[in-house]
Amino acid sequence: MSNDNKNSPSEPSNSNFLRAIIEQDNKKGTYRRQGMPDVITRFPPEPNGYLHIGHAKSICLNFGLARDYSGRCHLRFDDTNPTRENQEFVDTIIDSVKWLGFSWEHNDTDYLNYASDYFDTLYLMAEYLIEAGHAYVDSQTAEEIAATRGSFSEPGKKSPYRDRPAAESLDLFRRMKNGEFPDGALVLRAKIDMASPNMNMRDPVIYRIRHAHHHRTGERWCIYPMYDYTHPISDALENITHSICTLEFQDHRPFYDWVLARLTETVTLPDGRIIGGFLARPLPHQYEFARLNMTYSIMSKRRLIQLVEEGVVEGWDDPRMPTIVGLRRRGYTPESIQLFCERIGVAKSDGWIDMATLEASLRDDLDPKAPRAVAVLNPLKLVIDNFPENLKDMCSAPLHPHYPERGERQFPISKELWIEREDFMEDPVKGYFRLFPGNRVRLRYGYVVECTHADTDENGNVTAVHCTYFPDSKSGTPGSANYKVKGNIHWVSAHHAFQAEVRLFDRLFSDPHPDAGGRDFREALNPNAKAVITAYLEPGLVTALPEDRFQFERHGYFIADREDSTPGKPVFNRIVTLRDSWGGK
Repeated sequence: MSNDNKNSPSEPSNSNFLRAIIEQDNKKGTYRRQGMPDVITRFPPEPNGYLHIGHAKSICLNFGLARDYSGRCHLRFDDTNPTRENQEFVDTIIDSVKWLGFSWEHNDTDYLNYASDYFDTLYLMAEYLIEAGHAYVDSQTAEEIAATRGSFSEPGKKSPYRDRPAAESLDLFRRMKNGEFPDGALVLRAKIDMASPNMNMRDPVIYRIRHAHHHRTGERWCIYPMYDYTHPISDALENITHSICTLEFQDHRPFYDWVLARLTETVTLPDGRIIGGFLARPLPHQYEFARLNMTYSIMSKRRLIQLVEEGVVEGWDDPRMPTIVGLRRRGYTPESIQLFCERIGVAKSDGWIDMATLEASLRDDLDPKAPRAVAVLNPLKLVIDNFPENLKDMCSAPLHPHYPERGERQFPISKELWIEREDFMEDPVKGYFRLFPGNRVRLRYGYVVECTHADTDENGNVTAVHCTYFPDSKSGTPGSANYKVKGNIHWVSAHHAFQAEVRLFDRLFSDPHPDAGGRDFREALNPNAKAVITAYLEPGLVTALPEDRFQFERHGYFIADREDSTPGKPVFNRIVTLRDSWGGK
């Protein structure tokens, strides 16, 4: 990967407590080491699912801090649980980080790493902990271990195997590695303090048996290290300076520090051997920030899997999903997500971010970029009775109203048009300025017309509206100034319009907190989160390519779907409406 145009900020960075820490460390030279930058961060996902908008916050934070302080950020896969991980998840995570605009290259070196890269080293360190008296093999079942951990008000009980001789534990651990025991028969535990007020320090398990295929190491290993053991060691081996995690890992930090401290020490054994000294200072330090909690959404990977597996959504990239692949297919831009993450900042305590903030960032990013076009989503026929039958008159409009240098687009007007059904009322309400019998409106970018009457079916439903036009009233001509009207409506030529499938997406949930109070989040699903319609579009849109974005005037921002669009037949997804329609809900 190239560093060109990568990791570039979308707007000036806000100060936060992490920046203050980094600046203080840089001032003191805490991590000044020969040949290495002062700031090295990492983004360490487990490849057991698709990333979501919450992960995007962590990606932007870790890669952004490294960028802003001339450092580097590693992408490291925490692949220590072979029963839940596979290459598909690895591939989509790599693609998502790239798509967001970040690179893990630094000075022509690729810092894409895997915890499984360190399995041999992690194993040797575990043997050292056993020999140094800091770990033991426990023969209790998982249920027995859980039952003796104690509670927040009561200390745990020591395992009957806690004082097992180091030589015996070492022999059992090696036999675990050699595959002599079934899953769950034995575990390796750190020996710390069963009376610690921090439950994570009560002799946590650091290795367990898993006879399972690993996506990178195959069947070479049948024991696998736990995350809390692997994470600090991986950080240290990669010379990470600031290990940034979400708040749920705050209580795990003492064990993080314990592991690193033990592995810097050396121990002299009774036989005179000196062992240890695996790591050197300065050691990484873990810091925690508040994870992203966003209204009208869920961030639980388990619940997202449930939505996919139960067919509530149409896969991980369903445009209603908060996954990065879903947001991309919906039409979000990398820049809009970076802008959102910059705006919400970094806090030390949990809070809620309204989805409207994400949508506002999207609108602010799309508005100057998206070319304009006209689409009629709920069509009603408009017949201009005095328009010549075979005349095809060309109208023009700017590709973008604020950037005339981008040029004009051309489209025809003819005798029969499609207009929005809501732009006609037989009996208008007060303040209605669009089409009704006897009223004049301007066809946007075209002529002024006067409504004469409407056709209806046997049930009284309007099937077509009739009008006459004024040939000297065309927009952009001198005569147009002679006509003053209050209404201005959108239209496309019925004969020339491009007929397309359009998907109107909205928020997946109708409740801002769909799983509040432990309720079934599926009860809060929004029945109007997706509607599929046939719309009539400005003819030039027929050449739209997958992931081309437009503002359909009046209706919002739309994208040509990256999966279902084909040459000459794009399918459009609504990305977001022009204005927030949820503010009063």
